[in-house]
Amino acid sequence: MAESKSVVMAALIANGAIAIMKFAGFLLTGSAAMLSETYHSISDTGNQVFLLIGLRYGGREADRRHPFGYGKAQFFYAFLVSVFLFGIAGWESAKHGINALMGSGGHGGGGEAVEFLWLSFQPPGGFDPILVNYTVLLLGIAFESWAFSKAYAGMKTQIEENDWSGMREAFRKTSDVTTLTALTEDTIALVGLVLALAGIFLEQQTGNAVYDALAALLIGIMLMGFAVALAWENKRLILGESLPRDEEEKLRAIVEDREEVDRIVDFRTVYFGPERIVVSADVEFHPGSDGTDLDATITEIEEAMKAANASVRTVYLEPEV
Repeated sequence: MAESKSVVMAALIANGAIAIMKFAGFLLTGSAAMLSETYHSISDTGNQVFLLIGLRYGGREADRRHPFGYGKAQFFYAFLVSVFLFGIAGWESAKHGINALMGSGGHGGGGEAVEFLWLSFQPPGGFDPILVNYTVLLLGIAFESWAFSKAYAGMKTQIEENDWSGMREAFRKTSDVTTLTALTEDTIALVGLVLALAGIFLEQQTGNAVYDALAALLIGIMLMGFAVALAWENKRLILGESLPRDEEEKLRAIVEDREEVDRIVDFRTVYFGPERIVVSADVEFHPGSDGTDLDATITEIEEAMKAANASVRTVYLEPEV
C-alpha cells in the first residue's frame, strides 16, 4: 500500500504542477486551447485524489459489516476514475479536435479579452503564444516523465515478485489497480504531451491548423480507449474474480500433494482487495484421520498456501466426510 501511495502522490504532484503551468499559459496568452488543457490537467489531478481516497478507505480494518475488510474500495474508486475522469477528459479532448477540424474551434488568444468562470480580463500581451505553449509542454513532459518513472518502477517490482512475463501479463493479472491506473494515466499523459507538441510544431511550420486539431482528436481517442480498458479491468475485480488459472493451480497442488488428502471436492479463490486473496476449499481426507491429526494437517496446508502466495490472507478449508 505504501508503494502504491508514493506512486499516486508522484502523479498528483506532477499533474498539479502541470495544471498550474497550463493555467499560467492561459493567463499570459488568453489561449482557449491552453484553457482546455488546463481543465484536462485538473481532471488528471482529480484522478489522483480519487485514488488516494480509495487507498485510505480501502486500508480500513475489517469489521462486522465488512468481515473481509474494505479492500474492494480501491477497485471502486479506480473504476470511477476510468469511467468519469478518463472518459470526460477523452471526450472533451476529442470534441475539441473535431470542432477545430470542422472550423468551429480555435486557439484563442490574439490579445482579445478572455473569460474564466465569472471573470473577464485582458491578457497582458507581449508573449508569443507558440513559445509559451512550447515551454509549458516541455516542462509538462519533464514532470510526467518523473511521475511515469515512479509508476513504472512500482509495476516493475510487481512483475519481478510474481514472475510475470511483462507489462501485458501484469495488466491482465495485477490486483493493484491503483498503481495500474496511475501508470496508465501517466503513459497517456506523456504520449498526449508529445502529440500536442508535435501538432503545435507542425502547425507552426506549415501554417495549417489541422495538425493541432488532429493531435487533440488522437489524444481524445486514446484517452477513451484506455478508459474502456481500465473500466473492464476494474469490473472483473469488483465482481469478485478468482486468481489466474496458473496461480490457482499452484495453490490447489499444495492441497492435492498432501498424502492425507483423498480428493478436492471444491476449490475457490477470490480477490477481496489489492493483494488480498481468500481461499475456500472442501477436501476429502483419507479415512482414519483423527481430529487432532486433521487439525494439524489443515493448519499446515493453510500456512503452506500463505507461504506460496503472499497475497493469500484467509483460508477456509472444510473437511468432507
